[in-house]
Amino acid sequence: MRRALAAASLVALAAPAAAFAHAGILSESPSYRQRLERAPVAVRVGFDQKITALANSIRVFDARGNVVSGSPRLTADGRGIVASVRRLPKGAYTVRWQALSGDGHVVSGVYTFGVRVAAPEPTQAYGASGPTTTEHVVRWLYFLALALLAGGLGFRLLVLRGPWPPAAARRFFWITGVGVVSVLEVGILAFLLRAQDALQLPFGRFVYGDLSPIAAGTRFGTAFIAMTLGYALVAAFLFLSWLTDRTWLLWPALALALGFASGLSLSGHSAVDAGSSKWSELADWVHLSAASLWLGGLVTLAVAVWPAMRDRRREAFVRFSRLAPVLIALLLGAGTYLAVLRLPRVGDLWSAGYGRVLLVKLGLVCLALAWGAFHHFFVRPALERPGVLSRLPRSLAGESAVGMAVLLAAAVLVDSKPPPATQPAAPASARAAVVDR
Repeated sequence: MRRALAAASLVALAAPAAAFAHAGILSESPSYRQRLERAPVAVRVGFDQKITALANSIRVFDARGNVVSGSPRLTADGRGIVASVRRLPKGAYTVRWQALSGDGHVVSGVYTFGVRVAAPEPTQAYGASGPTTTEHVVRWLYFLALALLAGGLGFRLLVLRGPWPPAAARRFFWITGVGVVSVLEVGILAFLLRAQDALQLPFGRFVYGDLSPIAAGTRFGTAFIAMTLGYALVAAFLFLSWLTDRTWLLWPALALALGFASGLSLSGHSAVDAGSSKWSELADWVHLSAASLWLGGLVTLAVAVWPAMRDRRREAFVRFSRLAPVLIALLLGAGTYLAVLRLPRVGDLWSAGYGRVLLVKLGLVCLALAWGAFHHFFVRPALERPGVLSRLPRSLAGESAVGMAVLLAAAVLVDSKPPPATQPAAPASARAAVVDR
């Protein structure tokens, strides 16, 4: 028995790894997001090993979802599949491919190309449904995690410096630790959901999908890779600070946490929509950073400082109440600029879906502002009165809950499409009716 196991192990080690791996894509024609001046006569996908063609190994869709490709067939060397296409007019096209590799797994992928037009990203390919309710919730969880991380670090370094007692420090590291781990894990989940939507595959098949066009060929994918590596470095600084009890290590952690948050701004509406510029990207980053520092600071004040630092409660509240107006002013200023940029007409506030979500967010922000103003102008002067400090945690928790609701509205808003800058032209029949009148 032992000899048989040893022989089997030697065979497994001697056999090339590729023999047991699923097929990988080597080439496409037309290539990924290629703009062609002349329509192709066929679409071909090549692999690094022999594969078996399936009934729908290649399907080419036009922008309306019509299949414009013929039956697929294997190439002469057995390492590719090809399908002829009829004469393609000007427009964008989506290629969805699948093949049975030598290990028995069905590998799949998607990419786009354009005929005399720029090709869309794979996440906007035909069949992709766009952001779903699940993606809204995941985006919200990501914002909350970023707020716990950046806000906790900001509070520790900008609001209440100096040594913290062990109990408070332990709560602080729990808050920021949960934040950075959640940023990494929820970020991976967000990428997988977007990739699964683009590939349009069930999870069992999605595991063997080709994610390279999404990971390396889109702003979203590039930002995901950079942010994942960046926040892994933030986690390292945070862990070293906890392990060595050196607070200065939190400074690079805060700088990296806020810096890599710009990945969301560089891959969202502020970077790709009409009217976007470096200013809109900067405003979006300032908006997100201010909201994260404000909400995360509130949570740190209520969860870490209030229960474990009774002697510094008043100091912490007063210091944070000085910083909060600055953060809210930045949040409002950047948000107003972005709203004016993305809503070309006032009527879009109630006629467009993006505008209605923005109205909800503005209402929640106004509530948060009123709550913060109450703390600043009424609670802070009355801190010395008996009973005020004991009732304050509930009020802080309420303001934090409103802040979380603001982030939920922001998550839906980020995944929503702003209205176009120009109204679509009316049909010819409608214009003729207006003239007849």
